[in-house]
Amino acid sequence: SGVPQDYAEAMKLYRLAADQGNDRAQYNLGLMYDNGDGVPQDYVEATKWYRLAANQGFARARHNLGTIYKDGSGVPQDYAEAIKWYRLAADQGFARAQSNLGLMYDNGDGVPQDYAEAVKWYKLAADQGNAAAQFNLGLMYDNGRGVPQDYAEAMKLYRLAADQGLATAQYYIGVMYDNGRGVPQDYAEAVKWYRLAADQGFASAQNILGYMYDNARGVPEDNVEAMKWYNLAADQGDANAKENKEIIEKNMTRQQIAEGQRLSREWFNEH
Repeated sequence: SGVPQDYAEAMKLYRLAADQGNDRAQYNLGLMYDNGDGVPQDYVEATKWYRLAANQGFARARHNLGTIYKDGSGVPQDYAEAIKWYRLAADQGFARAQSNLGLMYDNGDGVPQDYAEAVKWYKLAADQGNAAAQFNLGLMYDNGRGVPQDYAEAMKLYRLAADQGLATAQYYIGVMYDNGRGVPQDYAEAVKWYRLAADQGFASAQNILGYMYDNARGVPEDNVEAMKWYNLAADQGDANAKENKEIIEKNMTRQQIAEGQRLSREWFNEH
């Protein structure tokens, strides 16, 4: 924005403003230590600056301080403390805090598990366009947790998140088409959505895309292409992909296996 990027200069200027009590500068200093931008990553220092801004009511700092406690980064993990800070930011209307607060209730982390409360917070964040909340709310409708099961509503929410590029949502749309859940079964459409998630490196999508090629579901049978996707998912530790890879190799020539491995390397280098 008019000057070369210079983390050291940014840090110097943020510190001058932060030392005068500017909450946004305190937050930005915390963010730089949190991400290791221009300084060695230092969660303790990040926590210090986030707390100064959070105590002044800065919603983003409150949210990030909640995440520090949720993850136990630079502080002992403390779900109750995470809930406290998420709630403060959520009550200010900060969508990411609302989404994460919903997740805490969904999982029962630091609070009794309460699906209805999770749905409440997910909805608030989803209505602001938060992709993670849209996806998680879709899951609630998909599984009938805290709301009546409604595949059409789940699909609508998955699609909103997927259109923002969320790989997990793209994968779940593929699952819906694959199984004919809330939509007519359509393997070709499933492949389309699996591929979008797989191209983002989502291991489960890579494995199932390999399976689609392996079994000619929505695409012509192609063991080499299947091997490519199984390799990529297996390299990320996906146990199903590893098993599928071992099975398909028995029906492939050495040349085909080598070609599948080459395609995997090529994809990896490109992405």
